Amino acid sequence: MAKAKLDNVNILGHTLLPTPRRVRERLPMSKASRETVERGRAAIRDILDGKDERLLLIVGPCSIHDPKAALEYAQRLSGLADRVADRFLVAMRVYFEKPRTTVGWKGLINDPYLDDSFHLEDGLILARKLLCKITELGLPAASEALDPITPQYLSELVSWHAIGARTIESQTHRELASGLSSPVGFKNGTNGDIQVALDAMKAALRPHHFLGLDPQGRISVYRTKGNPHSHVVLRGGREPNYDRATVESCAESLRAAGLKPKVMVDCSHGNSGKDPERQPSVFAACLAQASGKAPSLMGLMVESNLKGGSQPIPKGRSPLGRLQYGVSVTDACLGWEATETMVLEAYGRGAAG
Repeated sequence: MAKAKLDNVNILGHTLLPTPRRVRERLPMSKASRETVERGRAAIRDILDGKDERLLLIVGPCSIHDPKAALEYAQRLSGLADRVADRFLVAMRVYFEKPRTTVGWKGLINDPYLDDSFHLEDGLILARKLLCKITELGLPAASEALDPITPQYLSELVSWHAIGARTIESQTHRELASGLSSPVGFKNGTNGDIQVALDAMKAALRPHHFLGLDPQGRISVYRTKGNPHSHVVLRGGREPNYDRATVESCAESLRAAGLKPKVMVDCSHGNSGKDPERQPSVFAACLAQASGKAPSLMGLMVESNLKGGSQPIPKGRSPLGRLQYGVSVTDACLGWEATETMVLEAYGRGAAG
Protein backbone atom coordinates (compact mmCIF):
# COMPACT_ATOMS: atom_id res chain seq x y z
CA MET A 1 0.00 0.00 0.00
CA ALA A 2 1.47 3.35 -1.04
CA LYS A 3 2.13 5.83 1.74
CA ALA A 4 -0.07 8.90 1.71
CA LYS A 5 1.69 12.20 1.22
CA LEU A 6 1.66 14.14 4.47
CA ASP A 7 3.65 17.28 3.67
CA ASN A 8 2.73 20.17 1.31
CA VAL A 9 -0.40 18.38 0.14
CA ASN A 10 -1.95 21.59 -1.21
CA ILE A 11 1.27 23.37 -2.22
CA LEU A 12 1.97 23.63 -5.95
CA GLY A 13 5.49 25.05 -5.53
CA HIS A 14 7.48 27.94 -4.13
CA THR A 15 9.81 30.64 -5.42
CA LEU A 16 12.82 32.05 -3.63
CA LEU A 17 12.84 35.81 -3.08
CA PRO A 18 15.87 38.06 -2.55
CA THR A 19 16.54 38.74 1.12
CA PRO A 20 15.44 42.03 2.70
CA ARG A 21 19.11 43.03 2.98
CA ARG A 22 19.67 42.48 -0.74
CA VAL A 23 16.63 44.56 -1.68
CA ARG A 24 17.69 47.35 0.70
CA GLU A 25 21.19 47.33 -0.78
CA ARG A 26 19.76 47.50 -4.29
CA LEU A 27 17.52 50.45 -3.33
CA PRO A 28 19.22 52.20 -0.40
CA MET A 29 17.56 54.93 1.59
CA SER A 30 18.90 58.36 0.70
CA LYS A 31 19.82 61.02 3.23
CA ALA A 32 16.74 63.01 2.22
CA SER A 33 14.47 60.01 2.76
CA ARG A 34 16.00 59.30 6.15
CA GLU A 35 15.45 62.88 7.25
CA THR A 36 11.83 62.73 6.07
CA VAL A 37 11.11 59.55 8.01
CA GLU A 38 12.86 60.76 11.15
CA ARG A 39 11.02 64.08 11.02
CA GLY A 40 7.68 62.46 10.24
CA ARG A 41 7.86 59.88 13.02
CA ALA A 42 9.01 62.46 15.56
CA ALA A 43 6.18 64.83 14.66
CA ILE A 44 3.54 62.09 14.88
CA ARG A 45 4.89 61.01 18.28
CA ASP A 46 4.72 64.65 19.42
CA ILE A 47 1.09 64.88 18.26
CA LEU A 48 0.26 61.74 20.24
CA ASP A 49 2.13 63.07 23.28
CA GLY A 50 0.37 66.44 23.11
CA LYS A 51 3.55 68.34 22.28
CA ASP A 52 2.42 69.27 18.76
CA GLU A 53 -1.08 70.76 18.37
CA ARG A 54 -1.34 70.13 14.63
CA LEU A 55 -3.72 67.57 13.20
CA LEU A 56 -2.25 64.59 11.35
CA LEU A 57 -3.81 64.21 7.90
CA ILE A 58 -3.25 60.88 6.14
CA VAL A 59 -4.34 61.43 2.55
CA GLY A 60 -3.96 59.31 -0.55
CA PRO A 61 -5.22 56.42 -2.68
CA CYS A 62 -7.14 53.52 -1.23
CA SER A 63 -4.38 51.35 -2.71
CA ILE A 64 -1.40 51.85 -5.00
CA HIS A 65 -1.73 50.08 -8.34
CA ASP A 66 0.19 52.43 -10.68
CA PRO A 67 3.50 53.77 -9.31
CA LYS A 68 3.63 56.50 -11.98
CA ALA A 69 0.24 57.91 -10.99
CA ALA A 70 1.10 57.50 -7.30
CA LEU A 71 4.27 59.56 -7.72
CA GLU A 72 2.35 62.29 -9.54
CA TYR A 73 -0.13 62.32 -6.67
CA ALA A 74 2.75 62.53 -4.17
CA GLN A 75 4.22 65.52 -5.98
CA ARG A 76 0.90 67.36 -5.77
CA LEU A 77 0.35 66.38 -2.13
CA SER A 78 3.87 67.47 -1.19
CA GLY A 79 3.14 70.98 -2.43
CA LEU A 80 -0.17 71.06 -0.56
CA ALA A 81 1.52 69.78 2.61
CA ASP A 82 3.99 72.66 2.54
CA ARG A 83 1.16 75.21 2.23
CA VAL A 84 -0.67 73.96 5.33
CA ALA A 85 2.28 72.76 7.41
CA ASP A 86 1.73 75.15 10.32
CA ARG A 87 -1.68 73.61 11.06
CA PHE A 88 -1.63 70.13 9.51
CA LEU A 89 1.02 67.43 9.33
CA VAL A 90 0.31 65.69 6.03
CA ALA A 91 1.42 62.13 5.28
CA MET A 92 0.58 60.21 2.12
CA ARG A 93 -1.47 57.05 2.32
CA VAL A 94 0.71 54.48 0.48
CA TYR A 95 -1.01 51.10 0.83
CA PHE A 96 0.55 48.20 -1.06
CA GLU A 97 -1.38 45.25 0.38
CA LYS A 98 -5.15 44.73 0.46
CA PRO A 99 -6.83 42.42 2.99
CA ARG A 100 -9.83 40.80 1.32
CA THR A 101 -13.10 39.81 2.96
CA THR A 102 -13.33 36.92 0.47
CA VAL A 103 -11.19 37.20 -2.68
CA GLY A 104 -9.91 39.96 -4.96
CA TRP A 105 -6.78 41.78 -6.05
CA LYS A 106 -4.36 41.66 -3.12
CA GLY A 107 -2.30 44.73 -3.93
CA LEU A 108 0.82 45.92 -5.71
CA ILE A 109 3.25 43.71 -3.78
CA ASN A 110 1.32 40.49 -4.36
CA ASP A 111 0.24 41.10 -7.94
CA PRO A 112 1.99 44.15 -9.42
CA TYR A 113 0.75 43.56 -12.97
CA LEU A 114 -2.90 43.05 -11.89
CA ASP A 115 -3.16 39.87 -13.96
CA ASP A 116 -2.86 37.07 -11.37
CA SER A 117 0.79 36.52 -12.28
CA PHE A 118 1.91 37.20 -8.68
CA HIS A 119 5.44 38.47 -9.31
CA LEU A 120 6.10 39.32 -5.66
CA GLU A 121 9.78 40.14 -6.20
CA ASP A 122 8.81 42.82 -8.73
CA GLY A 123 6.11 44.04 -6.37
CA LEU A 124 8.54 44.48 -3.49
CA ILE A 125 10.98 46.34 -5.72
CA LEU A 126 8.28 48.63 -7.11
CA ALA A 127 6.95 49.35 -3.61
CA ARG A 128 10.36 50.18 -2.16
CA LYS A 129 11.33 52.31 -5.17
CA LEU A 130 8.12 54.32 -4.83
CA LEU A 131 8.58 54.85 -1.08
CA CYS A 132 12.12 56.10 -1.74
CA LYS A 133 10.84 58.63 -4.27
CA ILE A 134 7.95 59.81 -2.10
CA THR A 135 10.09 60.34 0.98
CA GLU A 136 12.75 62.12 -1.08
CA LEU A 137 10.07 64.73 -1.78
CA GLY A 138 9.97 65.40 1.97
CA LEU A 139 6.55 63.75 2.28
CA PRO A 140 6.10 61.16 5.09
CA ALA A 141 4.50 57.86 4.07
CA ALA A 142 1.74 55.95 5.85
CA SER A 143 1.00 52.30 5.11
CA GLU A 144 -0.82 49.25 6.44
CA ALA A 145 1.17 46.47 8.09
CA LEU A 146 -0.50 43.35 6.71
CA ASP A 147 1.98 40.61 5.79
CA PRO A 148 4.35 40.10 8.76
CA ILE A 149 7.37 39.66 6.47
CA THR A 150 7.12 42.71 4.19
CA PRO A 151 8.10 45.24 6.90
CA GLN A 152 11.63 43.87 6.67
CA TYR A 153 11.72 45.14 3.09
CA LEU A 154 9.96 48.48 3.55
CA SER A 155 9.29 49.62 7.11
CA GLU A 156 12.24 51.98 7.59
CA LEU A 157 10.69 54.16 4.86
CA VAL A 158 7.30 54.42 6.61
CA SER A 159 6.43 57.06 9.24
CA TRP A 160 3.04 55.63 10.33
CA HIS A 161 1.55 52.17 10.13
CA ALA A 162 -2.05 51.00 10.38
CA ILE A 163 -3.38 47.69 11.63
CA GLY A 164 -6.57 47.22 9.66
CA ALA A 165 -10.09 46.29 10.67
CA ARG A 166 -9.74 42.73 9.32
CA THR A 167 -6.53 41.98 11.24
CA ILE A 168 -7.12 43.93 14.45
CA GLU A 169 -7.87 40.75 16.45
CA SER A 170 -4.86 38.87 15.08
CA GLN A 171 -2.18 38.04 17.64
CA THR A 172 0.40 38.08 14.86
CA HIS A 173 -0.41 41.69 13.99
CA ARG A 174 -0.49 42.84 17.59
CA GLU A 175 2.95 41.32 18.09
CA LEU A 176 4.15 42.92 14.86
CA ALA A 177 2.88 46.33 16.01
CA SER A 178 4.76 45.96 19.30
CA GLY A 179 8.02 45.88 17.37
CA LEU A 180 7.38 48.47 14.64
CA SER A 181 9.57 51.57 14.87
CA SER A 182 6.77 53.89 13.78
CA PRO A 183 3.59 55.01 15.54
CA VAL A 184 0.64 52.72 14.83
CA GLY A 185 -3.07 53.36 14.32
CA PHE A 186 -5.45 50.52 15.22
CA LYS A 187 -8.76 50.56 13.36
CA ASN A 188 -12.02 49.52 14.99
CA GLY A 189 -13.50 46.23 13.81
CA THR A 190 -15.52 45.97 10.61
CA ASN A 191 -18.71 45.88 12.71
CA GLY A 192 -17.71 49.11 14.49
CA ASP A 193 -16.43 47.44 17.68
CA ILE A 194 -13.97 49.74 19.44
CA GLN A 195 -12.97 47.31 22.19
CA VAL A 196 -10.88 45.19 19.80
CA ALA A 197 -8.74 48.27 19.02
CA LEU A 198 -8.24 48.97 22.74
CA ASP A 199 -7.27 45.34 23.31
CA ALA A 200 -4.80 45.55 20.42
CA MET A 201 -3.23 48.75 21.81
CA LYS A 202 -2.76 47.14 25.21
CA ALA A 203 -1.20 44.07 23.61
CA ALA A 204 1.15 46.16 21.46
CA LEU A 205 2.36 48.06 24.53
CA ARG A 206 3.76 44.85 26.00
CA PRO A 207 6.95 42.96 25.13
CA HIS A 208 6.53 39.93 22.87
CA HIS A 209 8.52 37.03 21.44
CA PHE A 210 7.62 35.72 18.00
CA LEU A 211 9.02 34.10 14.87
CA GLY A 212 10.12 36.37 12.05
CA LEU A 213 12.52 36.81 9.15
CA ASP A 214 15.76 38.71 9.70
CA PRO A 215 17.39 40.97 7.05
CA GLN A 216 19.51 38.01 5.88
CA GLY A 217 16.40 35.91 5.28
CA ARG A 218 16.91 33.63 8.29
CA ILE A 219 14.06 32.47 10.54
CA SER A 220 14.61 34.15 13.89
CA VAL A 221 12.96 34.75 17.23
CA TYR A 222 12.22 38.45 17.66
CA ARG A 223 11.96 40.05 21.08
CA THR A 224 10.19 43.39 21.31
CA LYS A 225 9.92 45.98 24.08
CA GLY A 226 6.45 47.20 23.10
CA ASN A 227 5.28 50.22 21.14
CA PRO A 228 4.20 53.20 23.30
CA HIS A 229 2.90 55.32 20.39
CA SER A 230 -0.44 54.12 19.15
CA HIS A 231 -4.01 55.33 18.80
CA VAL A 232 -7.48 54.29 17.64
CA VAL A 233 -8.74 54.92 14.10
CA LEU A 234 -12.53 55.20 13.94
CA ARG A 235 -13.52 53.95 10.48
CA GLY A 236 -17.21 53.34 11.03
CA GLY A 237 -18.96 49.99 10.96
CA ARG A 238 -22.63 49.22 10.78
CA GLU A 239 -23.08 52.91 11.58
CA PRO A 240 -20.78 55.96 11.25
CA ASN A 241 -18.73 56.75 14.35
CA TYR A 242 -17.15 60.14 13.71
CA ASP A 243 -19.55 62.34 15.71
CA ARG A 244 -18.30 64.25 18.76
CA ALA A 245 -20.11 62.02 21.27
CA THR A 246 -18.60 58.84 19.82
CA VAL A 247 -15.09 60.32 19.61
CA GLU A 248 -15.25 61.46 23.24
CA SER A 249 -16.75 58.12 24.33
CA CYS A 250 -13.84 56.36 22.65
CA ALA A 251 -11.40 58.70 24.40
CA GLU A 252 -13.02 57.94 27.77
CA SER A 253 -12.70 54.21 27.09
CA LEU A 254 -9.03 54.74 26.30
CA ARG A 255 -8.49 56.64 29.55
CA ALA A 256 -10.28 53.94 31.53
CA ALA A 257 -7.98 51.34 29.96
CA GLY A 258 -4.88 53.37 30.92
CA LEU A 259 -4.17 54.31 27.30
CA LYS A 260 -3.55 57.65 25.63
CA PRO A 261 -6.92 59.17 24.68
CA LYS A 262 -5.95 59.90 21.08
CA VAL A 263 -8.36 59.23 18.23
CA MET A 264 -8.14 59.53 14.44
CA VAL A 265 -11.21 59.49 12.21
CA ASP A 266 -11.16 57.74 8.84
CA CYS A 267 -13.47 59.85 6.65
CA SER A 268 -13.95 56.93 4.24
CA HIS A 269 -15.22 53.37 4.72
CA GLY A 270 -18.19 53.14 7.08
CA ASN A 271 -18.07 56.81 7.97
CA SER A 272 -18.90 57.88 4.42
CA GLY A 273 -20.93 54.85 3.43
CA LYS A 274 -18.14 54.21 0.89
CA ASP A 275 -19.34 57.28 -1.02
CA PRO A 276 -16.21 59.38 -1.65
CA GLU A 277 -18.28 62.54 -2.23
CA ARG A 278 -19.37 62.38 1.41
CA GLN A 279 -15.83 62.46 2.75
CA PRO A 280 -15.63 66.30 2.77
CA SER A 281 -18.70 66.54 5.01
CA VAL A 282 -17.17 64.04 7.45
CA PHE A 283 -13.90 65.97 7.28
CA ALA A 284 -15.67 69.27 8.00
CA ALA A 285 -17.64 67.81 10.92
CA CYS A 286 -14.44 66.53 12.48
CA LEU A 287 -12.65 69.85 11.92
CA ALA A 288 -15.49 71.52 13.82
CA GLN A 289 -14.69 69.24 16.74
CA ALA A 290 -11.03 70.15 16.54
CA SER A 291 -11.79 73.87 16.44
CA GLY A 292 -13.79 73.30 19.62
CA LYS A 293 -10.54 72.24 21.26
CA ALA A 294 -11.40 68.55 21.32
CA PRO A 295 -8.12 67.24 22.75
CA SER A 296 -8.85 63.66 21.75
CA LEU A 297 -9.10 64.11 17.98
CA MET A 298 -5.54 63.98 16.66
CA GLY A 299 -5.96 63.15 13.00
CA LEU A 300 -8.06 62.44 9.92
CA MET A 301 -7.71 60.00 7.03
CA VAL A 302 -9.00 60.60 3.51
CA GLU A 303 -9.04 58.26 0.51
CA SER A 304 -8.10 60.40 -2.48
CA ASN A 305 -6.65 59.89 -5.93
CA LEU A 306 -5.81 61.96 -9.01
CA LYS A 307 -9.35 61.38 -10.30
CA GLY A 308 -12.49 60.53 -8.41
CA GLY A 309 -14.38 57.25 -8.31
CA SER A 310 -13.17 53.72 -9.01
CA GLN A 311 -12.88 51.25 -11.87
CA PRO A 312 -12.78 47.46 -12.25
CA ILE A 313 -9.58 45.71 -13.27
CA PRO A 314 -9.98 44.49 -16.88
CA LYS A 315 -9.64 40.78 -17.52
CA GLY A 316 -6.91 39.44 -19.78
CA ARG A 317 -3.39 40.55 -20.62
CA SER A 318 -1.80 43.90 -19.71
CA PRO A 319 -4.71 45.29 -17.68
CA LEU A 320 -2.68 48.27 -16.41
CA GLY A 321 -2.43 49.70 -19.92
CA ARG A 322 -6.21 49.54 -20.32
CA LEU A 323 -7.05 51.33 -17.08
CA GLN A 324 -8.05 54.98 -16.75
CA TYR A 325 -5.04 56.84 -15.38
CA GLY A 326 -5.26 58.01 -11.77
CA VAL A 327 -8.50 56.20 -10.87
CA SER A 328 -8.68 53.70 -8.00
CA VAL A 329 -9.12 49.98 -8.68
CA THR A 330 -10.29 49.31 -5.11
CA ASP A 331 -12.46 51.68 -3.02
CA ALA A 332 -13.77 54.76 -4.77
CA CYS A 333 -11.71 57.87 -3.95
CA LEU A 334 -12.21 61.61 -3.84
CA GLY A 335 -10.58 63.38 -6.80
CA TRP A 336 -7.54 65.63 -6.40
CA GLU A 337 -9.27 68.96 -7.02
CA ALA A 338 -11.95 68.22 -4.41
CA THR A 339 -9.28 67.03 -1.97
CA GLU A 340 -7.15 70.13 -2.39
CA THR A 341 -10.18 72.41 -2.01
CA MET A 342 -11.29 70.55 1.12
CA VAL A 343 -7.90 70.87 2.82
CA LEU A 344 -7.28 74.48 1.81
CA GLU A 345 -10.74 75.56 2.92
CA ALA A 346 -10.20 73.88 6.28
CA TYR A 347 -6.82 75.56 6.58
CA GLY A 348 -8.32 78.95 5.69
CA ARG A 349 -11.03 78.60 8.31
CA GLY A 350 -8.40 77.76 10.91
CA ALA A 351 -6.14 80.65 9.90
CA ALA A 352 -9.09 83.06 10.02
CA GLY A 353 -10.41 81.82 13.34
